[in-house]
Amino acid sequence: MYEAFSILVTGGAGFMGSHVVDAILAIPDWSPARIVVLDDLSGGVAENVPIHPRVEFIRGSINDAVLVEQLFSRHRFRYVYHLAAYAAEGLSHFIRHFNYTNNLLGSVRLINAAVNHGCQCFVFTSSIAVYGQGRSPLREDDVPAPVDPYGIAKYAVELDLAAASQTHGLKHVIFRPHNVYGPRQNLADKYRNVVGIFMNRLLHDQPMPIFGDGTQTRAFSYIGDVAPAIARSPLNPDATNRTFNLGSDRADSVDRLADLVAEALGLPVAKAYLPPRHEVHIAYCDHARARQAFPELTATPLPEGLARMAQWARQTEIPPAQSFEPLEIEAGLPPSWRP
Repeated sequence: MYEAFSILVTGGAGFMGSHVVDAILAIPDWSPARIVVLDDLSGGVAENVPIHPRVEFIRGSINDAVLVEQLFSRHRFRYVYHLAAYAAEGLSHFIRHFNYTNNLLGSVRLINAAVNHGCQCFVFTSSIAVYGQGRSPLREDDVPAPVDPYGIAKYAVELDLAAASQTHGLKHVIFRPHNVYGPRQNLADKYRNVVGIFMNRLLHDQPMPIFGDGTQTRAFSYIGDVAPAIARSPLNPDATNRTFNLGSDRADSVDRLADLVAEALGLPVAKAYLPPRHEVHIAYCDHARARQAFPELTATPLPEGLARMAQWARQTEIPPAQSFEPLEIEAGLPPSWRP
């Protein structure tokens, strides 16, 4: 049995973060642990945070230096799970300053605090965007070559964590999840999370937007297969100071995904093919390292996971798609992304 201690989850009111909070609460040996959720609600909602006597929600930003220092000083967090990010990979070309401020500088602020206050493990959710145009299946030993500001920021944080480990002994675990979907995903964000975008459009009697011909290939990963491994990683000695691809082994085209989303919702297929955008065409990962370190990993088939998400989405009040403001660059912006 563990003594009482505190855990910080940034982005814990968001989609992936809230599921990680649930998974932490389910760890039996951590029953004394207190979880502090820090989220500015720019993408998440307070209702995602579980109402639980061991969970405290703080609305605030990782870029608020005073707040971050106050929280670390007060709680002396044993573990930090950093999931706060604006993960709009394609849009990051047009919001470069915002991207680096939130996804890089905010992360460095947390790493500084973790070192200064004796954090025992810093868990970071990176992205397969760090690989860029690498040949699939992408492996952790491949040399990263990100092609967009989002991937650049994520890779820079990975490098900073490695430096903090070498210089200050900060133990860490890095996950590169990919195309994660499921209940609680933000369905109002039209720039990211293709499954959520497709469901939003169909439920509003609009066609699903597909950039290019739909042959782009991705491996879509159910949140229930991803969150438990992230939650338990500080307990796993095989995970310390290592990087893991995390997600589904099966790759599908965006065009087939659209068909499966319509089937899950029980609605007619409606697609709108748009001009292609600048993105990696084929991206899926090898997960041998993760399966070795986390043999308990599950693999939910895509139709089954989409059915669970669709059941949730049909019972959820879905607002219209929201536009990001202010954009920093408009040159080359896809017309469908204009406010």
